[in-house]
Amino acid sequence: MLTTAPRGTKDIMPSDVNAWRYLEETMRKICAQYGYKEIRTPVFEHTELFQRGIGDTTDVVEKEMYTFTDRGNRSITLRPENTASAVRAYVEHKLSKDDAATKFYYIGPMFRYDRPQAGRLREFHQFGVEALGVTGPNVDAEIILLAVQVLQSLGLKDLKLKINSVGCPKCRPQHREKLQAFFKPNFDELCKDCQGRFDRNPLRLLDCKNPHCHELGEGAPSLEECLCEECKEHFEGLKQLLTAAGVEYEVDHNLVRGLDYYTKTAFEIQYAPLGAQSAVCGGGRYDGLIEEVGGPSTPGIGFAIGMERLLLTLKEQGLLPPVEKKQPVFIVALGDAAKTRAFELQQQLREKGL
Repeated sequence: MLTTAPRGTKDIMPSDVNAWRYLEETMRKICAQYGYKEIRTPVFEHTELFQRGIGDTTDVVEKEMYTFTDRGNRSITLRPENTASAVRAYVEHKLSKDDAATKFYYIGPMFRYDRPQAGRLREFHQFGVEALGVTGPNVDAEIILLAVQVLQSLGLKDLKLKINSVGCPKCRPQHREKLQAFFKPNFDELCKDCQGRFDRNPLRLLDCKNPHCHELGEGAPSLEECLCEECKEHFEGLKQLLTAAGVEYEVDHNLVRGLDYYTKTAFEIQYAPLGAQSAVCGGGRYDGLIEEVGGPSTPGIGFAIGMERLLLTLKEQGLLPPVEKKQPVFIVALGDAAKTRAFELQQQLREKGL
């Protein structure tokens, strides 16, 4: 066990680092073009931040968090995602006092206890962006275009953008009632997770990965017919902006992100050659999250991309650049007397940049 990494973790060896650097450099360059600045948050936070921010009805909070009690008897959790941490930093450092929008990006490790599989580890890395303090669909479109540009810059051309509006606290109650009425006759056939969500958060029933639950959800009431005027206008504005930018998209009324904090815009970018597990990027708007964690009422939107899964995709598609092989300099010392002089020469060459 001492010489084996924990299950669900992976060493990034020197032979793989060049690919990681290529990915990170591409992301940093495009973020700079859009005016996003890097933030680095702690890898662990108070557990309550994720319970309140992500939502205690989500699979992440219910099943996947690495939570422990520290020596001060505080409940601590390794971050399972970074939006809640970025929002906490925004509130703690009182960035809402600035008139301008706050635009973050991050690249770093996250932790979820899940069944390890290709491109999905228990310690994994995410690239993501967050735009805080801006209302209106313009920033939604900007965020989506940034994500599309990153993926296209890496060579992924066969992309499919799916968008939806998941409403807001004003229009969700009506949809909630319709969903419960729709699923109630088949309640006993739902999986245990969905039975638990039925009262707490019925919108999550549409996000279940259980095949039978998915079948039971076919024909479920669409949130579109329940949207308030504000949400309708926001969604129509987003569609107009995406069309103006020449970005093709598909409206998917069953697209529901897996975290409770999403409001209005939700989106996913899929790469068709991956088949069933084709999503490479997901995100959306979360206008109530900052207030939920103790800050002022502030709008926000963001997305995240799994780095391991993206690297695996690029490798499978032959899209990673070849590794540059630089010719090193060798110094051969003939005899013991020459070793000291050789050592001096090698250091002089290093100082010259060789």
